[in-house]
Amino acid sequence: MKKLKNVLLIDDSESDNFYHARKIKKMGISDNIHICYSGHEALEYLKSELDGKHPQPTLIFLDINMPGMNGWEFLEEYEKLTVSQQGEVVLTMLSNSIDERDKSRAKEFKSVHGFYNKPLNEDYLKTIIDTYLKKYLT
Repeated sequence: MKKLKNVLLIDDSESDNFYHARKIKKMGISDNIHICYSGHEALEYLKSELDGKHPQPTLIFLDINMPGMNGWEFLEEYEKLTVSQQGEVVLTMLSNSIDERDKSRAKEFKSVHGFYNKPLNEDYLKTIIDTYLKKYLT
């Protein structure tokens, strides 16, 4: 099975990022996992260039509650990025929130393809891959 070229975790929790990165690697989904601890840091990463190319992660996991720029504010700015900065991305919310209003709000963003509760588990990952990412892994 092929692996995703790049996965981006956006979460201010070091322990959550460690656990989620380990789960993604253990399942063989990607070896290239970039971690950003804030929405601002993630936007800068997405806008960055290496040899004239933006990072273009294939999969992004985004937390809602972060200091500085929360997940909602990140999404508003993310949707303003150029297609080359966004890339072919499946962006999913990954949160501790149990508020149904958050799940409803996530559906208002065209770039969001799911809302999952922490911690990330194998069932979530299999669902995301089977629904959105099969073409990248075969």
